[in-house]
Amino acid sequence: MIARRRKVRIETDRLTLRPPAHSDFRAWSSLRSESADFLVPWEPAWSPDHLGRKSFTNRVYWAQRSISGGTAVPLFIFRRSDQTLLGAITLDNIQRGPSQSGTLGYWIGETHARHGYMREAIGGVVHYAFETLDLSRIQAACLSENAASRGLLEKSGFKYEGVAQSYLQINGRWRNHVLYANLRADRRGRAGAG
Repeated sequence: MIARRRKVRIETDRLTLRPPAHSDFRAWSSLRSESADFLVPWEPAWSPDHLGRKSFTNRVYWAQRSISGGTAVPLFIFRRSDQTLLGAITLDNIQRGPSQSGTLGYWIGETHARHGYMREAIGGVVHYAFETLDLSRIQAACLSENAASRGLLEKSGFKYEGVAQSYLQINGRWRNHVLYANLRADRRGRAGAG
């Protein structure tokens, strides 16, 4: 039996979000390379072949399997006006059953930061997660000193929940992260970022 491929495409006012395709390699590799100094401090260490075609091909296949299996929704972010690749956003670790949750991760090329693109992309993915995937909770984590990411999450309706000790290896070191969540039916009051 052939697994049925799920088509995922999210359109917002300025953006198209869709899974990566093999034809995106050059744009992705260039954007990641040009933005390396901007991205590396906030990401897991890049492997030696991180920007290589084989690594990218593996990413494309992982995205296809994840979407088909319902475990993740990895999407590239394109500006609709000129189809420029701006970055990527992934709803990962999708849990069904009592949890109905997922984890949000994202990155944007340095030249495209601070133009509101990622906030728009997050809004599109959150809407998709709640309305199409029927999730109840989306969580996200970032380094406490990443003021830009913290502000972005707060402006996107996520609320601070606490600190996770040694949450992820970032740039080769285990690092604490601040945790945020967005709930479909938010019953909580305003939470401080203590």
